[in-house]
Amino acid sequence: MWQSVGLTLLVIVATLICALLFMLFGWYVVWQLFLSKFKFLRELVSDATTPQAETPSESESRSESRTESNPASLRSRPKTARQRLASPEIS
Repeated sequence: MWQSVGLTLLVIVATLICALLFMLFGWYVVWQLFLSKFKFLRELVSDATTPQAETPSESESRSESRTESNPASLRSRPKTARQRLASPEIS
């Protein structure tokens, strides 16, 4: 009797472990092939190993340096290529 209960528990535990390993392997494959390309998902899992990952302090310091160097650029939109080509003809 105890052998059948122990065998049943062993089969249940082994099945759960196999299912968990299969899910982890599937997640790893999908992450490597597809999901790691999205910056939003990389930020969610805090993947700092990718070279594209940027800390908030770096982005803040960069934006502050941009605003200090050229405050007029915040008030006006950058011109498109068509507007840059058309502006010498008008003036």
